[in-house]
Amino acid sequence: MSEKRLSVVVAGLGNMGRSHALAYHRNPGFEIAALVNRSPVDLDGELSGYTVERSFEEVLKRERPDVASINTYSDSHADYAVMALEAGAHVFLEKPLATTVKDAERVVAAAKANGRKLVIGYILRHHPSWQKLIAEARTLGGPYVFRMNLNQQSSGPSWQTHRRLMETTSPIVDCGVHYVDVMCQITDAKPVEVRGMGLRLSDEIKPDMYNYGHLQVLFEDGSVGWYEAAWGPMISETAFFVKDIMSPKGSVSIVMDEGAKSDDIDTHTKTATIRVHRAARGADGRFAAPDEILRMEGEPGHQELCEREQDFLLKAIREDIDLSRHMEDAVQSLKVCLAADESVRTGRAIRL
Repeated sequence: MSEKRLSVVVAGLGNMGRSHALAYHRNPGFEIAALVNRSPVDLDGELSGYTVERSFEEVLKRERPDVASINTYSDSHADYAVMALEAGAHVFLEKPLATTVKDAERVVAAAKANGRKLVIGYILRHHPSWQKLIAEARTLGGPYVFRMNLNQQSSGPSWQTHRRLMETTSPIVDCGVHYVDVMCQITDAKPVEVRGMGLRLSDEIKPDMYNYGHLQVLFEDGSVGWYEAAWGPMISETAFFVKDIMSPKGSVSIVMDEGAKSDDIDTHTKTATIRVHRAARGADGRFAAPDEILRMEGEPGHQELCEREQDFLLKAIREDIDLSRHMEDAVQSLKVCLAADESVRTGRAIRL
């Protein structure tokens, strides 16, 4: 494929959308054809020279872009993605892929039918420290115990954003897809059963929604894992960030810097240090080696990670990379999290 610049339409200019728009602006392989947001939004800095339009469908028809970057609320993901794919655009789609498994499969089918690339915004896949965590855990070998959470004590604009997200998607679905994806990458075994529980801790959200959620997933190889997610002004800052993996041969853990805040977007990806513990013991019964501390200095921040995601998109298009596994993994992690949401609402375990 030629090295021409790819025109891109960016839909949705919240936190993630702005970061992706900035990534396209800075990347010489792209040129922004249009920015779209359903409501008025002020852009500053490097994006201040762009105008913001209202209708994604109209812009798509007019510009016929090479790429559509969809960073809107989850309930519009599937329809926007299919619309763009059928218009001949490659698609970058923020997670979660959709709000139902059927819609997720519809998006993947549209990508395959139209011969277009579909990259889903699993930002942790592009983070060198998370890649290292996964590699170290796989070295230990399974079966595994996965203990993970990301709780966010939010107020002001952050709580406003969370309330808007919860109009269609619970925290364990919106954020859980990242961490279930990490579990699946490590164990490589199929998830077979999911259990979930949740609680509505605020009268500012709909009666049928919950802002605290916890899921448990059982894998075919015997591995087990849990993930916890909670949003709101009442959420505790204590142990809000747990990323811990255990196996018969030891454990690998992310150790967060003391004083990190749960609603800081960089906290959601930065690792600070990785602790590797090995269970092997000597003749005296004591551990054969001390824990290894891997210091993750010079980590990319949130913006740089978004730029790495768009580098990957560009590479996938220009080099015609097969994204079949990438898309299958995105559907699988969503399927697990939606099953957890179903378990919360029905009170029963869900077999996959």
